[in-house]
Parts: sequence; structure tokens; C-alpha cells
Amino acid sequence: MISLPDRKYFEVLGLGSNADEQAVRTAYRQRVKACHPDQYQDTTRQRYAQEELIELNLAYEEALKVVSRQRVGFNLISQEEAKHFALRLIDQGNLASALRQLNRADSRDDDWYYLQGQILMGLKQYDTAHQSFREAVRREPDNRLYREGALNAALAMKKNQQLGARVHNWLKGVVGKK
Repeated sequence: MISLPDRKYFEVLGLGSNADEQAVRTAYRQRVKACHPDQYQDTTRQRYAQEELIELNLAYEEALKVVSRQRVGFNLISQEEAKHFALRLIDQGNLASALRQLNRADSRDDDWYYLQGQILMGLKQYDTAHQSFREAVRREPDNRLYREGALNAALAMKKNQQLGARVHNWLKGVVGKK
């Protein structure tokens, strides 16, 4: 598969990197009409047009992704910056903001999922925390810290479910007596 830097996707479409979604779609349609292989009789020219069309399709898909990321209410930041900001917010005791900052990351690795799991554990969202830890383990199976996080989240889920059942039964008993 062809891989190009973000600005090259727009160049292939004949656009500047500040183009919006409508401009990307319009440019794509115009370029497809100009280089479609069905308009050529010569097989050599058809193959060349087919390669051009493949590059154009890739550029179109990736340019739309870039444009959609720009539309988000906040800008994406590097994964390392997102983790750094999240850790600072955790130290300040602001877990909800830490989770928001972490989600601004432009990519996610095993450490990102582990950190997300830690934040979610602090927010008592044990199911989601367990999923995050499991993803970290899936990406790095030999990491004992990730496995420990997944186990702790699973135990917290089980304990929380048992506690919920006890409260439910207690409420049922209190309401039933009246």
C-alpha cells in the first residue's frame, strides 16, 4: 500500500492542506473523471491510469481522515504529550480531565491503554478499565504490570457486582417490609 505524508494527499488531489471536506470531494470527483482507466483503449495507458486511480483513491481516503480530525472540537496532540498532560492531571487529582487529555492522543500504544485503565479505575469505571488493561495486555502479552492491572480491574468488577447485589437485596427487603 502507498503511504504518503498528510500534505501529499492534498497535493495528489490538487488542493492546499487547508482544504475542507467539500473541496476534497469535488477535487476527487474531477480527478477520477480525468484519469479513469475505462476511457482508454491502449492497455499500457489503462494500467498507468489504474495506478493513478489507486493513488488518487488512497489520497482521497486519507485527506478525508485528515479533514475530519481537523473538525474535532479539540486538536489532536502527540501520544507522548497526551500522556504527559494526563499524568500531571492525575497528580492533581483531576481524573476526568486526565481522561479527556489522554483521548486527545493522535495514536495509542500499549502504555496508553494501561494509563487509560488506571484513570478509569480511579473513576470506578471497572468494566471499561478492564477492557483498557486487556488491550494493553493484548499488545504486550509479557508485561506483568499490564496483567496485574487487568486482574485488579476484574476483581473490582466482581466485588462491585457483589456489592450491588447485596444493596439491591437489602433495598428489596426494606421496601418489602413496608
